[in-house]
Amino acid sequence: MVVFAGQGDPRRSMDLLWRGADAPRTGPGPRPGLSVEVIVDTAIAVADAEGMAALSMRAVGERLGRTAMALYTYVPGKAELVDLMYDRALAELPGGYDAADGWRAALTRWAQDSWDFYLRHPWMLQVSQARPVLGPNEYRALEALLGVLAPTGLPAGRVRRAVSALSSVVRGAAQTLAESRQAVRATGLSEEQWWYGRAGALEALAPGFTERFPLVARLNAEDALGGAEGVPYLEQAAREAFEGGLALVLDGIAASLAAQGDPGAAADG
Repeated sequence: MVVFAGQGDPRRSMDLLWRGADAPRTGPGPRPGLSVEVIVDTAIAVADAEGMAALSMRAVGERLGRTAMALYTYVPGKAELVDLMYDRALAELPGGYDAADGWRAALTRWAQDSWDFYLRHPWMLQVSQARPVLGPNEYRALEALLGVLAPTGLPAGRVRRAVSALSSVVRGAAQTLAESRQAVRATGLSEEQWWYGRAGALEALAPGFTERFPLVARLNAEDALGGAEGVPYLEQAAREAFEGGLALVLDGIAASLAAQGDPGAAADG
């Protein structure tokens, strides 16, 4: 399920995001106790527990003991609610990183924080990056990452590409892990059960597999995952993709710094 942010009224969404969601209200309206903040926090709780597919104004209202109509005084609709949820959740991330131990250590901390964040809120991975929310916490998170990269002296274009690569590695690996966990709930089959059934059928119905796909067979033989006992295969693969992919991107940044003559690049990298 892919959700596109920024689908509601632009001015209303931007007003809620940037000018303060909980300004005092006067005049007739629903009884006290509701606020944009409460509604958004409750919506995040729904998405954390049940996924984006379960999110609706009605579901949020039921958690609050109110009707969906009571929420519309505060939030115009689900589209604007998704924007507010996305940006509010991002407030959990640090607003900056100390690079006293070097840019590589700081970026590693950023990546681990982002990884942990996505696993706490896997529904965030269903909000497409094709339509950014453009909220204050989204920019705050970007500013924190740029705060580590900008002082390295990399040209602006390389900084932009490094941001994209780092974000893709972390988000992509976290999405694989999150979907692995969702698959168990959605299908009722553990990863081990699924692979057992499929691998048996593949072996029986695809004779000569090793001869037809020698590089695949070689890779599987030479680089078998050796995860902790009880850790599903795909979860281990996602974790290794996160750690290995991050190392490759950081090595690339170090190589770029070395190529432009930064004497500290090799030591830091």
